[in-house]
Amino acid sequence: MRLAFSTNAYMRFPFEEAASRIASIGYEGLELMADVPHAWPAGLLDGPKRAIREAMDRHGLRFSNVNAFMMNAIADRRQPYWYPSFIEPDEGYRSVRIDHTRRALDLCAELGAPHITTEPGGPIAEGQSRQEAIDLFVEVLKPLAEHADRQGVLLLIEPEPGLLLETTDQYLEVAERVGAPSLGLNFDVGHAYCMAEDLPTQIAKLAPLTRHYHVEDIAETRVHHHLVPGTGAIDFPGVVDAIRQTGYDGWVTVELYPFVDDPDDAARGALGLLRPLVSGPSTAGRPAP
Repeated sequence: MRLAFSTNAYMRFPFEEAASRIASIGYEGLELMADVPHAWPAGLLDGPKRAIREAMDRHGLRFSNVNAFMMNAIADRRQPYWYPSFIEPDEGYRSVRIDHTRRALDLCAELGAPHITTEPGGPIAEGQSRQEAIDLFVEVLKPLAEHADRQGVLLLIEPEPGLLLETTDQYLEVAERVGAPSLGLNFDVGHAYCMAEDLPTQIAKLAPLTRHYHVEDIAETRVHHHLVPGTGAIDFPGVVDAIRQTGYDGWVTVELYPFVDDPDDAARGALGLLRPLVSGPSTAGRPAP
């Protein structure tokens, strides 16, 4: 397993400085935010793309993921992360999310990143049944998954509390109906904890479909608010053991977007807890102290 940090905590810094800080703290990789101010695909010219690649090389970093979930550039009055969503009743609004996702897949391929992550369908609209929303989401995903396949990258769905797909199990229905090898799961450990999922069980169960992990801590209340790992209630030694037992050797990205006031301190705190767990031997099966 390799540790990365998401640039969505560094929204107050240009990409070059964000990359420099993340590397100097000790991370091997970073998750690029496909949004302002770092890499909004709709307005990203060749020069800025080249500068991103050069900064990654200069600081010895690799891309763990391209985060296409957030859309702060649109500044939707309803909420800047979830809207416009994949299941908007209004086709015009829906197309904004679809077009952004297609551009993010293109950017992912161009930069040599492995995949993008995106929202799990957005909030269900008033008057919209869950089944209608699922059907619409599946139909939207099919051409996007085909586009990902053509580009040689993956399209990862991230279940989130309050949205159409809230749990990792709910992802299965959509994945089976889309039936595309380019579609995968971004397993967000904090989100699963919010939904009272049994983390070791679900990590093992969803392992064949999981292509990337997001980690953050969550308070014992299970309220969806990202905390620095080690400051909440999640059993990270148990989580890392569960991931290791699946044979996963990819990226684990720390996502701490609420910490824009001091992302360096949050990044250091997370690395201090996680690096010994990721690099150390498994503790599975050992007696409790």
